[in-house]
Amino acid sequence: MRKLTTAELDAMVAEATVDAYDEYEQLDAFHAVIDDRLSLPFDTTVLGVTVTVTAVRLRPGSGIVALCKRGRHRQAIGILDLPLPEPAPQGWAWVEAYRHWTP
Repeated sequence: MRKLTTAELDAMVAEATVDAYDEYEQLDAFHAVIDDRLSLPFDTTVLGVTVTVTAVRLRPGSGIVALCKRGRHRQAIGILDLPLPEPAPQGWAWVEAYRHWTP
């Protein structure tokens, strides 16, 4: 995935948060956009182990998390802490826009 410019990221942030009036509504808006546009499931590596990301959720106090599974094990990991998979799944740019927006 090519690195997005600051102008491209700013435009994506504006698109995602256009109808959101405060920080909480903006977070909810980002969750909706990522949930809608990020192609799931996809595999990535966490601590040297391949996991499958099956969903994204908004968790109070944690922000947007990726629900990861490996066999019978499940773990929610902050989406900004998730390593970029190769190749990046369709819609990953919205995760980068969320990273750009996050203080």
